[in-house]
Amino acid sequence: MKSPLIEKLMDFTMAFFFRYLVILFLFSFNGYSTLSAQSSTPEFNYELSFDESTDHQYHVRLETTGWTEDTITFHLPNWTPGYYQIMNFGKMLRNFSAHNEHDEVLEFIQIDDNSYRISKGKSKTISITYDVVTFRKFVANSYVDSAHAFIIPSNTFLYVDHYLNLPVTVSVNPGENWTDVATGLKKIEKHHFLASDFDILYDSPLLVGNLERLPSFDVKGVKHHFVGYDIGEFDHESFIDKLSKVIASSVDIIGDIPFDEYTFIAIGPGRGGIEHLNNTVFSFSGNGLENPERMNSMLNFLTHEYFHHYNVKRIRPFELGPFDYQKENRTNMLWMSEGFTVYYEFLIVKRSGVADEKTLFANFERDINGNENNPGRLHQSLVNASYNTWKDGPFGKSGLEKNKTISYYQKGPIIGLILDFAIRNATENKASLDDVMRLLYTSFYQEKQRGFTDAEFQYACQQIAGNPLNDVFDYVYSVKEIDYDKYLNYAGLRLVLNSDDPANKVYSIERLENLNPLQRKILESWMGE
Repeated sequence: MKSPLIEKLMDFTMAFFFRYLVILFLFSFNGYSTLSAQSSTPEFNYELSFDESTDHQYHVRLETTGWTEDTITFHLPNWTPGYYQIMNFGKMLRNFSAHNEHDEVLEFIQIDDNSYRISKGKSKTISITYDVVTFRKFVANSYVDSAHAFIIPSNTFLYVDHYLNLPVTVSVNPGENWTDVATGLKKIEKHHFLASDFDILYDSPLLVGNLERLPSFDVKGVKHHFVGYDIGEFDHESFIDKLSKVIASSVDIIGDIPFDEYTFIAIGPGRGGIEHLNNTVFSFSGNGLENPERMNSMLNFLTHEYFHHYNVKRIRPFELGPFDYQKENRTNMLWMSEGFTVYYEFLIVKRSGVADEKTLFANFERDINGNENNPGRLHQSLVNASYNTWKDGPFGKSGLEKNKTISYYQKGPIIGLILDFAIRNATENKASLDDVMRLLYTSFYQEKQRGFTDAEFQYACQQIAGNPLNDVFDYVYSVKEIDYDKYLNYAGLRLVLNSDDPANKVYSIERLENLNPLQRKILESWMGE
């Protein structure tokens, strides 16, 4: 028989145990609820409208939900990929405001030109609105007027740190007068688009207005489009025929097309172009394309931007992605990313049959003359020009220091030329720079899914050539004068000086009179003959 004291202790123990189980259950349930809430994924839905386009500005609305934090900081990028300059996009924002789902004003603090910290409290939805003012027609910033809108996503769409991997929707309200939208974004329905993440969003400009669409063409079964605003008067059929040939020649180098379709987006007369994964935006006027030199220049330009979807967007230095959108993303290798793309634009147009040998040589002569007449070649190396482009600009400094810098757009293709000939000579024309590009594409883009380091690039070249190639890379890392004839001779060519003026040297490329079998094989293979 149990004593009353024992019974009381047992009753107390059972009650305590029961209470513990209840508390544990409630804690577990609340913990599960908290984890579930924290695991909810924020959504970003943007809408663009152009009611104030006559004032050169447009309206942006972001509706975002799914946040567990009480305070969230939204940022606007400070630059746009493909144009390596700080752009201060935040200074173009006006009339910033934030509301919750009950249309109640949410408090915010502007931390700097690009960042806004919003206190949402218990609100489920944040609705942010602002206007973007545009000042300048240029390929690296947005511009709107009464006739059209060109939208750079980097100076338009806010992001939140650590959430760049989330999908984004963009709805475009073009108004009553505009009918068309051109972009590389995935189309959900008319004027409604999806980006799989913010990197894709920032890689996909939009052109809005009454646009003109030229006939599409297929390359290896992949549709290529040409869409533009104010594209001018020219022979559309002849132009598309030539463009399709150079694009096919571009694809032949790598052998793979990594997208479902591609769009050339012509934003109107002006200067400049920027490459993207499945599209390019560029200034364009077809007026005067009946002139062969103007046609060649335009095809070079478009080939350059197209080949960039390989070289720089997929075949890329390690530093060029994923991006930090608030500060410079410096690399030593723009001489390869940009310079080799110039090299291939010349070569591709020739190999396509659209340009002849004389035009090919003239293109390289222009860069050789530019580099050899620039005193900066004795002061700045290619790696330094690449690294310092954020402060010097892509063509070097101007003003008092203009003679102390170089352009990787000029010297870069020269290095591409001599490196290609060096590889061809070392392998008896069994391999070339094309093989290096294919190796980088398959090894780093497709297999490792990352960019390459400086050392990995040089090793890839050595791997294809079968020798160190130190003499070529000396011209990249130093200001050593280039021995042109050594490398041109491999292809049966030479460099001829046609001017006695040391301040204005004029060089031309010529064939040697008697080519040996290897020289002839290298030259013809290089030109695609």
